[in-house]
Amino acid sequence: MKKFGILGGSFNPPHIAHSIVADSVREQLELDKIIFIPSGNHPLKNSLSGGHRYEMSRLAFGRNENFEVSDIEVRNPEEKSYTVDTLQKLTKLYENDNVKLFLIIGIDNLIELHKWKEPGKLFRLSKVIVINRPDYDISNSHKEFSKKAEYITVPYLEISSTIIRKRVYEGRSIKYVTAEKVEEYIYKNNLYR
Repeated sequence: MKKFGILGGSFNPPHIAHSIVADSVREQLELDKIIFIPSGNHPLKNSLSGGHRYEMSRLAFGRNENFEVSDIEVRNPEEKSYTVDTLQKLTKLYENDNVKLFLIIGIDNLIELHKWKEPGKLFRLSKVIVINRPDYDISNSHKEFSKKAEYITVPYLEISSTIIRKRVYEGRSIKYVTAEKVEEYIYKNNLYR
């Protein structure tokens, strides 16, 4: 059986902490690969266009043989993206390939899971893996979900997309916190100004 990790996010922009966390999860769970899924029309937040975020994710993660980037959520920009729908599409896509899906979320997402569309169904479509995040406590999550999840600890780096966007806006360097190709793409397309 193949084991694919599913790591969704806005990736606005993607950065090295995403790669480090993904690789840590992949190693610990002995996954065959991690599929990065830039969120499409996210129902809970507004973001840069899916096309830009997909392209930056491809530049950030596409050269690693253990990583794959999917446009499954960004190809229909008018359609709202829900994780449960994406997992159903992936289940159908891999139905003949003997694949088990591992949905990777942060503990912050676990706490908010009751706001997601059909959250209980996520556990039927995948093994839900929860990674640590600073300043979040599992006791704040719904017991129904927290007892079904598997928890793993990953390295924490104080790098975030928010910090990168702020640095670009202020004209400061983002060298080393994101892939060089992503940095070039941001400046070439005048993003976050």
